[in-house]
Amino acid sequence: MKQFCFTLLLSFLIVNVFAGENDSLLGEKNVRERILKDIQQNLDEKNKVLDSTILKLDSKVGKLDSVLKLTGNPKERIDRLVERVQILEEKQKAVEQNEINVYEANYQSAMINLVSMDREIKPLILFHATKDFFTSLTETSNPMSYEEFRKGFDQYRAYVDKTKDKSATQKAASEVIGASGYVSAGVPIVGAYSQLIFSSMAEYVNSIGHKRRERKAEAQKMFSITATLSQFTTERNQIENEWEGITQSLEEMQVYYDTVMNRNMRMLQCGKNEVCTEFTRENDASRRYQYLTALRDRSAEYVLKMKKDHPKEWKEDIYYQLMDVQTLKIKYGDITYHIVHHINKYAALITKFKGNKDIGPNVARLETKLSQLKATFDDTFEPFQYAHSATQMYKVM
Repeated sequence: MKQFCFTLLLSFLIVNVFAGENDSLLGEKNVRERILKDIQQNLDEKNKVLDSTILKLDSKVGKLDSVLKLTGNPKERIDRLVERVQILEEKQKAVEQNEINVYEANYQSAMINLVSMDREIKPLILFHATKDFFTSLTETSNPMSYEEFRKGFDQYRAYVDKTKDKSATQKAASEVIGASGYVSAGVPIVGAYSQLIFSSMAEYVNSIGHKRRERKAEAQKMFSITATLSQFTTERNQIENEWEGITQSLEEMQVYYDTVMNRNMRMLQCGKNEVCTEFTRENDASRRYQYLTALRDRSAEYVLKMKKDHPKEWKEDIYYQLMDVQTLKIKYGDITYHIVHHINKYAALITKFKGNKDIGPNVARLETKLSQLKATFDDTFEPFQYAHSATQMYKVM
């Protein structure tokens, strides 16, 4: 939570950065989809050639089998059997080539998705800290955002200062209200000191005689707003606490991602700085596409090299890399899904309090910003499609 708070405090420094990331993320999707489409088209073309070759070879085998059934000439039968074996060997080579083609395409797809994720994870990490909705939510929870609270609070503070030497409750309240960290917010409405403040305010309200109706009404309104905001903020904090779990999941995924990324870049003999310079930090989409194309070629070369150098273990090695990348994609999709669930809880909170007579108008104004937030998230991160697409990212032989 400390890390989140620190990020929130620095959010004004990175809003513009995130906006740029958000825009580039949409462009990034286009670059990724384009290169993945190229990989698929290349595989389809190879498959057509191999399918045609296998079909012709099967036809030859069928004709030879017909001849073998009819001929009684021993020499001719031997010649036809030898020819049949040769054709079957050609067919086996075609089947093996198809296997290599599929592994090439799958590993290429894995590497494109893996490298692309570096430009997707960062905006997701910054998402919570840089959005206008969360800033407005904090303002809504601040009692000083309410004019009717401020009217009553000025008189209340004067009462606390006046009676603090006579009342232990008011003395403690004076120290809490004046403590560093509570000056801007006015009073702590949740947490260890909230009950003390409520007791202090209750004494103040009860001290006002019925003849001073206007001040009494202001004091009661201040107290009512404080109590309502206390409930609102408590429920908001319960939702907010869930972000700690999301943040932890993101941090764990980042560690896992770095491990998989570094291992595969070493396998392809790509330096980490190369990826950062030529892709992650590159703003020109055409240059990123060129880099992914080069990475695609390296990936195909690696599969062929593994097949040549390790004819027995090559598939196992590639398979583990495919599974690691797919697991990362699924984890990323799960996290975005949890964020959607997290956002929906804010919607329920707004619905619950927007009709409240004390804070309702301020809460209701959050609806539009939450809708914009959700639309931006859905358009940018596509949480309901991400995990699904991850399960279908490879071709099966």
